[in-house]
Amino acid sequence: MEQKHFEVIIIGGSYSGLSAAMSLGRSLRQVLVIDSGLPCNRQTPHSHNFITQDGEKPAVISAKAKLQVDIYKTVQFFNGFAIKALKTEGGFEIEMKSGVIFTSKKVLFATGVKDLLPEIEGFAACWGISVLHCPYCHGYEVKNEKTAIIANGEMGFEYAKLISNWTKDLRLCTNGKSKLSLEQTQILKNHGVQIFEEEIDSFEHNEGYIKKIIFKNGEKVEVKAIYARPPFEQHCPIPETLGCDSSEQGLLKVDGMQKTNITGIFASGDCTTQMRSVAIAVSTGSFAGAVINRELIDEEF
Repeated sequence: MEQKHFEVIIIGGSYSGLSAAMSLGRSLRQVLVIDSGLPCNRQTPHSHNFITQDGEKPAVISAKAKLQVDIYKTVQFFNGFAIKALKTEGGFEIEMKSGVIFTSKKVLFATGVKDLLPEIEGFAACWGISVLHCPYCHGYEVKNEKTAIIANGEMGFEYAKLISNWTKDLRLCTNGKSKLSLEQTQILKNHGVQIFEEEIDSFEHNEGYIKKIIFKNGEKVEVKAIYARPPFEQHCPIPETLGCDSSEQGLLKVDGMQKTNITGIFASGDCTTQMRSVAIAVSTGSFAGAVINRELIDEEF
């Protein structure tokens, strides 16, 4: 790319980054979108609960979005990995893995998070297909089916309550000794939730579609879906190196204007919220783009 300086650099070119790019492109801003092409939902067959795109393949939504953003000629794309960033007197320097350096006045991180999947054989293959994270995104498709939850303690109790809205054929796998209180255990049993404390060995599945949970004691349980919320980390470590604050959950802290604690740095999408959905990613990205444009106007006027 011949152009090296931009008004805004967006790191992350999935739903939130592209939405911000559209807002900024329509505001006539010189924008660079940097993306590695590895969204966290790349294994998910269908996206749901996003109006006008319900049931569409995630990659199709992204491709259509990129085509629409590409109409705005002040927006450019760079396929690659950003590995380093520096705050300068005039803004920021972003260094790519290839060695190329871009500069900008503002930076938006729409980099998402990386799920740290447990070392259960078959878990990774089923993740996003039949091992699910969000019932609002995928619960309707497996309503009233034999369903398991992998969680423990307070989280397991609350997760079971939530998922019971979509199916009553429910079992809670604590993957080791239960940390539920006696009261919680009794409440779940009163609602027909089976509790399995054995450690999980593996999943029997067919191309990512779960068939059975196999426990280390040899017991097998048939299910059609599993819900799990594995731990995660920021997909991109650069915000931390720039001094951006994170929450106890490991999410980038932003205020109501999608601003981080570092002047000139914004963040949107999954890297900022536990409500991981396409609709929310798009919403926060669009809003961040508008806020960035207004900040640039105020600085120039």
